[in-house]
Amino acid sequence: MRLAAAFAACLLCAAAADAYQPVQPVQPDEAQLREHGHYRNRDGDEVHAPAHTKDGRVPEGASARCRDGSYSFSRHRSGTCSHHGGVAEWQ
Repeated sequence: MRLAAAFAACLLCAAAADAYQPVQPVQPDEAQLREHGHYRNRDGDEVHAPAHTKDGRVPEGASARCRDGSYSFSRHRSGTCSHHGGVAEWQ
C-alpha cells in the first residue's frame, strides 16, 4: 500500500513538472521608445536596455522607472537602473 502511494505521488510530481511553463516576459513596443539598445542578462537572455518613452507613459513589459526617467525591462532586481540613477519606482 505504501509503495502504491509513493508511486502515485511520483506520478503527480512528474505531471506537475511537465505542466510548468515559465512566463515569457512581454517585449516593449519599439515604436514607443526613444532608445533601442539591448543587453544579455545573467541568465543569457537578451533584454531591452533602459529607455525613455516618446509619450511619457509606462511601456509594456517595464519592471521599473529609473531616476533619470527611463524605464527598465530587467528581470532581476540586482543592477536594475544601473547607470540610470537607480530605481525611482518598481512597476
